[in-house]
Amino acid sequence: MFTGSLAELLAGVQAGRPPAADGGLTLLAQPSPRDLGVFAFTAHHVVFADVEASWVLDRIPAGDLNAPLSPPFLQALAERTGRQVGSIDMLAVAPPATGAPPLPLREIAGSAHARVARAFQYRDAVRVWAVEGGLVTVGRGVAGRWEVAVEVEPAHRGRGLGRLLVESARHLAPGPIWAQVAPGNAASVRTFLAAGYVPVGAEVLFTSFTPG
Repeated sequence: MFTGSLAELLAGVQAGRPPAADGGLTLLAQPSPRDLGVFAFTAHHVVFADVEASWVLDRIPAGDLNAPLSPPFLQALAERTGRQVGSIDMLAVAPPATGAPPLPLREIAGSAHARVARAFQYRDAVRVWAVEGGLVTVGRGVAGRWEVAVEVEPAHRGRGLGRLLVESARHLAPGPIWAQVAPGNAASVRTFLAAGYVPVGAEVLFTSFTPG
């Protein structure tokens, strides 16, 4: 049974040591008041929420590998914690890259872009870089992990800019960098895979604000 912190668990995942595929469930405390959610790894779930273990176990039938990410449990957890259920995203991670980014990025501050505003809701120490047709943000998200988000303007899509932006994030972050990608956005999934990000599971976060 895993007895460490969420940060330690994620460090193991990014080092290639995910939780055992044993059909089990790990319950962990929230790493911060902001971060609350559920991870799904291969045949193992992790719930990180400041709720009683008995409350969680009473709502997850033994042996049901789908229950922790099912709508009934997610809605019950949202009501129990006074949060809103976010989207269920593919969770991917990539190692840092050396050298200069593959794009002539310029760091910017004070951007009113919606993608930047969203980054500040979910992350700390957010930094933003721009290039013609797009931007990339890097910040510290769940349990202090480095996370990336990118935006490509419609007129510049389909030209490989997205891949170069998410690849650039590997040069900008000082350590392994994580990405949350909507599974239905097949183009984005392909972009992250092409840039060296490896899928490791799924994630749903619960917010105390209206997601933008």
